[in-house]
Amino acid sequence: MIEIKNLTKRYDDVTALKGIDLSVADGTVLGLIGTNGGGKSTLLRLLAGVLRPDGGTLTIDGKRPFNAPEVKSQCFFVPDFPYFYDDSTLKSAAALYRSIYHGWSDEEYERCLKAFPLDRKKRIINMSKGMQRQAALIIALATRPRYLFLDEIFDGLDAVMRLKLKKLLAERIADSGMTVIIASHTLRELDDLCDRVCLLHKGELLLERGLDELTGAYRRVQLGFAEAPESDGFLAELPVVSCRRSGNIYNLTLKGGEEDFMPIIQAISPAYISVTPLTLEDVFISEMEAAGYDAHDID
Repeated sequence: MIEIKNLTKRYDDVTALKGIDLSVADGTVLGLIGTNGGGKSTLLRLLAGVLRPDGGTLTIDGKRPFNAPEVKSQCFFVPDFPYFYDDSTLKSAAALYRSIYHGWSDEEYERCLKAFPLDRKKRIINMSKGMQRQAALIIALATRPRYLFLDEIFDGLDAVMRLKLKKLLAERIADSGMTVIIASHTLRELDDLCDRVCLLHKGELLLERGLDELTGAYRRVQLGFAEAPESDGFLAELPVVSCRRSGNIYNLTLKGGEEDFMPIIQAISPAYISVTPLTLEDVFISEMEAAGYDAHDID
C-alpha cells in the first residue's frame, strides 16, 4: 500500500508539490491527471525513489523508497522519455534487468514480445519514439513489479498498441494484484482503465476519487430560452461548476444528480433542456475552469 502524507517537493524556488495527502490501496489503477507543471511527473519520481521528498512522508508497504533497494525491487518506473544505453538492445536490456529484478519472468518477456513484436537485436535508440516506449513496457512487465509507475505511456503508441497495452495491464492486475499509477494527458485512455483519479494543479491535489463516482457526480446541462432571463440570478441556486452563455443558450456543468437541480431548472421554464453525463476529459476541463485555468491552453 502507498501512503503519502503532507508530501512536499521543491526545485530551487519552485514548489512542485505542496503538502499532498494520498493513499493508494493494493491492486488499484490510479490515473494522475492535471495541467502541465501540475506535479504529476514529480510525484512518480518520488514514488520510484528517484527523488527525495523535501517535506512530509511517502511510504510503500511502510518503507520509504529513496535509497531503499528492497523497495525499488518491487517497483518499476517508465518515465516520459525512457532511458537506454546507446548500445542497448532488447536482448541486452533483458539480460541486465533479469540480473537486477528477482521477479523477472522469461515467460512474461516472451508474451510481451508477441504483443509488441520488436526486433530484440536492434539498438533501441534507433527505434521510433513509440517503439522505444514499447521496449520499456516489455522490460517493465517482464520484471513483474508489484508497483508500476507510468509517465505519459500512451504518447507515441498507435490505437492498436494502446489497446494491447491496456489488455496486458488488465491481465497482469487480475493475475497478481499489481498496483499501477499512470500520469497521462490522454484522458480518454484512462476512462476504461483506471479505478481512481487524482487531479493535480500547481502542485496541489484538487480532488481524488473513484472514476465512476467522479464522472457520475457531474452533468452537462444545456438550457435554451425563448426569451433570455432578465438576470442570471437563477444560477446562484444551482451547483454550477462552469457556465458559458451565448445569447439565449446556457451551457452549464453542474455537480450532482438530476434530482439536485432539475426542480430549480424547471421552475424557470426554459424552452429546451438537455442533460448528459460527463466524460473524464469533460470533468478535467470543468474543474480546471473552476480553478481559474484557461481551458484553451490544455494540450
